[in-house]
Amino acid sequence: MPDWILSRSAPATIGVVIYDRFSNLCLANAVEPLRAANDLLGREAYVWHVLTPDGQSVVSSSGLPVAPSGALGAAPGGDMLLVMPSYGHLALASTSARLRTAAARYRVLCGLDSGSWLLAAAGLLDGRAATIHFELFDAFAERFPAVVARRERWVDDGDRLSSGGAATTYELMLHVIGQAHGTALTTEIAALFLQGEPPAPGARAGRLVTRALAAMEAHVETPLSIAEIAAKAGCRQRELEARFAHALGTSPRTAYARVRLGAARRLLRDGALPVAEVAVRCGYSDASAFARAVRREFGAPPRALR
Repeated sequence: MPDWILSRSAPATIGVVIYDRFSNLCLANAVEPLRAANDLLGREAYVWHVLTPDGQSVVSSSGLPVAPSGALGAAPGGDMLLVMPSYGHLALASTSARLRTAAARYRVLCGLDSGSWLLAAAGLLDGRAATIHFELFDAFAERFPAVVARRERWVDDGDRLSSGGAATTYELMLHVIGQAHGTALTTEIAALFLQGEPPAPGARAGRLVTRALAAMEAHVETPLSIAEIAAKAGCRQRELEARFAHALGTSPRTAYARVRLGAARRLLRDGALPVAEVAVRCGYSDASAFARAVRREFGAPPRALR
């Protein structure tokens, strides 16, 4: 396991530094997957703090004011620092020294949207691979020749991560969560938001994965065959398998099992139904097979999850 990966057992502490005219969508796509992971795991796996350079409120590009937890310079540090300037990044060169000082207190640095520009300006991406918003890519590559600029949706270069925009921030955060907690959890999160994780190239691929996950969620108690899921997604089974392999790194069958087991975990934690009834509601006619599947997926028997 690469040493940058966030802890699976102890809560991971994440700083999110935002600047005036930041993107609401980028911020939501950064923290909502973390919130969903906490909810689905039933514990505080991630703790995040919204910061600003001086501890003062900032206003998003759409006019939403946000009051931070504190100033970047006063933050004690932690596992990961997300840098999110969005519009106006060129005017923030004066913050480089402050960012370098703060970066020394975090294990992993992550530039979101135009965040790679600030990290590069602070010398924190020299010799490392990174991406940035497509509108800034050419200027970024020319301005920072010491950075290995990659025209990709997101880039994982060890303890330096980057995404090219608000939508790809969601994909990157699922990657971060998946590295620590596996694709079982990220499949659940993707199903929760009815999104593929991350979408394969092209709009059609993303829609197929999204529709397939929605069909799986809608048919938990009486599971469909994978061929039927593919038909509801609007493609043949072979194409669906290829899309899932690319987007989720797993097969539709495995993803479907994880969706059903995710539903089972929620029902078990609710505590209103006996274990046998939960098994039936999640498509298992054999209670023993259900118990084995739960133990294999979550490392504990059904009764331990109640």
